[in-house]
Amino acid sequence: MSGFLWNILLALAWVGLNGEFTNGNFIVGFALGFLILFFARRGTDGRTGAPGYGRKVWQVTGLLLFFIKKLIVANVRVAYDVLTPGYRMRPGILAVPLDARTDLEITLLANLITLTPGTLSLDVSNDRRTLYIHAMYADDPEAVKLSIKHGFERRILEVLR
Repeated sequence: MSGFLWNILLALAWVGLNGEFTNGNFIVGFALGFLILFFARRGTDGRTGAPGYGRKVWQVTGLLLFFIKKLIVANVRVAYDVLTPGYRMRPGILAVPLDARTDLEITLLANLITLTPGTLSLDVSNDRRTLYIHAMYADDPEAVKLSIKHGFERRILEVLR
C-alpha cells in the first residue's frame, strides 16, 4: 500500500479515536500519521509506507508554495500595470521546449502557466516537445522561457517522476 494511503488510514484512525470528524482534527491526524510513517520507515527496512513518500510530500508542498508565490507576484505586477499610467507590457508568443513527456506532466504545466496572470498556454506541438505560450511581459523571451523551465517544469517533474 502506498505511503499516502497509509497516511489517510492513520488520519482516519486518529479521527475515530477522537470521536469527532472535523477538518482540523483530520489535518492533525494526517500530520501525526506522516510523522509516524517517517519514523517507522527509518526504524525498519524501509518497506513501511512508500519509499520517498516524505520527500514527495515536501516536493508537492514546494510546488504549491512556488505556485502561490508566482500567483501573488503576477497579480501584483498586472494590477500595478493596469492601475498606473504608462504601458509596460511587451506581449509575445513564445515557444518553450519541454522536458515533460507525459500527458499529465504537460497538462499540469500548461494549467499552472494559464492560472498565473500574464501568461496563457496556447498549444502543444504535435511531437509534444514544445509548448506555445502568450506572455504579457516578454521583454526578454529567453528569461521567460528559463523561468518556466527552471520554475514550474522542474518542480512538476520532481513531483511526478
